[in-house]
Amino acid sequence: MESIAYAISGGWASGISAYGTVLIVGLVGRLGLADTPEALQRTDVLILVGVLAAIEFVADKVAYVDSLWDSVHTVVRPIIAGVLGVLIAGDASTLEQALTATLTGGLALLSHAAKAGLRLAVNTSPEPASNVGVSAAEDLSVAGVLLLAIEYPWLAAGIALVLLAIMLGLAIWLLKRIRRGWHRLRDRYFADVST
Repeated sequence: MESIAYAISGGWASGISAYGTVLIVGLVGRLGLADTPEALQRTDVLILVGVLAAIEFVADKVAYVDSLWDSVHTVVRPIIAGVLGVLIAGDASTLEQALTATLTGGLALLSHAAKAGLRLAVNTSPEPASNVGVSAAEDLSVAGVLLLAIEYPWLAAGIALVLLAIMLGLAIWLLKRIRRGWHRLRDRYFADVST
């Protein structure tokens, strides 16, 4: 039953940073801190996701590059999360593996959508510091939730779900405000042009 808690935490984290999630889960297993799938602890896997996580770390801090990166990863993150879900389920029955993979992939898609929406909103702000701040908060929250899941999987899952709800709510709220601002700006422009 703890596999569901790991699937929730891993799914949410994968939607934010799939490569970072695989890297953290693999390293935690490699260091003997938790029993994680052996496939994620392999040296070649750790090197590959380490390089990709480093690229993502930099790309995530640059306005508009982050949104381009997110658009490419709309498909990648849920797939990686689904594979992670199957590996977490381990020797479970085929149905349990399918459910865990679906849950993990679905949560990754939701958290990815929330992240991408927030990033679009943040990219409209004039100063560059907000991008770096939001990205750093995402990186810390992913690492925190995944490390917490080692000892307290259900607490980490609960925190991941709360963070997901906050992210979705904030993304919707910000995008509505931006839309209203654009409508006002457009109306004002057309009013000035017509006079």
